Amino acid sequence: MKKLPPAVVVLLWIAAVLLGWLGLATPAAVASPPSEVVVEDTAGALYRPQLDPALAQISFYEPTKVAVFTRAGSPSDNLNEEVLRFARDRHPEWLSADGQKWADGLFVFALDTTGRQVGTYFGENRKVGLDEQAAIQDDTRQLFREAQWTDGVIAGVKSAASRIARPWYLSPAVLITAGVSGLVGLAGAGTWLGIRAWRRRKFAEALESGDRSYSSVTMRLDETELNASTIPENSTYGTLVLERWHSFRQQHREATELRERLTALDAKGRSVGKNLADARRYEELCQTLDGLDDAIADSNSLLNLDSRWREAWRNQAGDLVEQLDGVETMLGEAKTAGTPETAAALRAGAQHARDEVERLAARLEDRRVSPDEALDHLVAERRRVGELLDRHADAVMYEYTKNEKERDLMRGKIESSAQDWRRGRRTRGSILDVAYPTLPIINVMAYSNGINAGYSAVNSSRSSSQSTGYGSSGGSFSGAGSSSRF
Repeated sequence: MKKLPPAVVVLLWIAAVLLGWLGLATPAAVASPPSEVVVEDTAGALYRPQLDPALAQISFYEPTKVAVFTRAGSPSDNLNEEVLRFARDRHPEWLSADGQKWADGLFVFALDTTGRQVGTYFGENRKVGLDEQAAIQDDTRQLFREAQWTDGVIAGVKSAASRIARPWYLSPAVLITAGVSGLVGLAGAGTWLGIRAWRRRKFAEALESGDRSYSSVTMRLDETELNASTIPENSTYGTLVLERWHSFRQQHREATELRERLTALDAKGRSVGKNLADARRYEELCQTLDGLDDAIADSNSLLNLDSRWREAWRNQAGDLVEQLDGVETMLGEAKTAGTPETAAALRAGAQHARDEVERLAARLEDRRVSPDEALDHLVAERRRVGELLDRHADAVMYEYTKNEKERDLMRGKIESSAQDWRRGRRTRGSILDVAYPTLPIINVMAYSNGINAGYSAVNSSRSSSQSTGYGSSGGSFSGAGSSSRF
């Protein structure tokens, strides 16, 4: 029989010890069905033939009365306040003798199907912490988002039963501590091995990507130098591009030195964090150079109006036109439609930019406009459409968000998406991007992706935000409980 590796033997021994410890600990937790179940389905959302037997079979650590309350309210309602009001009007027995807390031995699970809120409330001898309340609500959220009301209520009560009056030795903290004390060494070793393997994979990807750009740049080095030598220095754009050219050679030497060092590393060296960072630096540097030599070639052709100036102009204007073609699709999506005013302005602005690009190409053709003037107009269009996109994104944000915190969250996602797109453009040489690196990004897909990511971030933030107050009608009521949105 093949001998097991020592690490596996140790792991099995630790697992056996932990299982034995848990087996000894578990019997002390006596399972108790609910002492009573009350269902007030005022929303008419629950399927009682499924709900009632499922609730009756749930085990609590201590006998607990379960009250389920559903309503069809409004998103603006304070669910805590509404549950308290319902209890005072219809079920005063849910409250303590002085009316200031929930009754001992009680757990109330509340659901607002149209207000999209879930709440959990506890008698003083059954209360759990806010983190545990949030966990109970989290266990229902996906089911409620799918309108699976009955399944969601069952899941919520089960989750609560696993936490209410739980013995200290069965708490996650104790179990985790017990497990970690034995497994941390092996887990740490496994994690470390995983990290090293991940670094080697990412190192190889960055090196391969950088090599593609490096090869392209190196093969065209003499051609790029010739193009740079004939760029007119009396051109504003020519001057700005040449400023970047002056550091081109030095950056290429830096890339060469990095490549020589990185390719010489063995597998162990490629799993070191610093070397992975250098590989990514090499990739970024080579991609930037790859884009810069394209911009140098286009600058030479367009500014001198040589035989390939039309292709160079298309390289500058074509990407903008391609993005403008996506505006209508974006405006047709419900999440990115914005307001009628900003949508109309963006639609008109996109058409104006298309017309301007065609007009500039025609005027370049018969020399009625200089290359510098044409590029100036293109810069103006980029800025103008960028402002229209920003206003439209602001309109989307203000329509959906409720406060500045949520707007900052959504705005951050849009900016992050734009930055990701800009990083991906390093190999697409553009005279405008080289001359004005901070020129607004015109990418409809980046805006759409950012806005959709913003919606998700805001929804997640709302879901994780707990409300613990009982509103103006609650008076001095201080019962344990909270609610959140789904």
